[in-house]
Amino acid sequence: MMIQHLKGSCMRPFITKTILLFAVLIITLPVLALTLTEAKRQGLLGEIPNGYLGVRIHTSESKSLANQVNHKRLTHFKKLAKKNGLTVAQVAELAGAKFIEKTSSGNFIMNSEGEWVKK
Repeated sequence: MMIQHLKGSCMRPFITKTILLFAVLIITLPVLALTLTEAKRQGLLGEIPNGYLGVRIHTSESKSLANQVNHKRLTHFKKLAKKNGLTVAQVAELAGAKFIEKTSSGNFIMNSEGEWVKK
């Protein structure tokens, strides 16, 4: 009986800490996920005239987000190109001009010289 009591009392702090850690993770994980808007605002990503996102500051999270967005854009560009009898490059270039036009002031865009500048 004494052994069971000791086991229970030793496990209680561990279980409490585990539950607390799990609760903290659940609360913070959505906060840690980088959104496109946040990445642009932080200057991690910017719009490039070719229609794709460029990575200004290389982190695993910024590269991953850029890859995800660029993959979705390419898929969309292919559909639009086929539908309108254009090349993917033509659609991407048109989209790039629109993305740059719609980029919020203070975010980065790549100019025609290939330099990152704040809009």
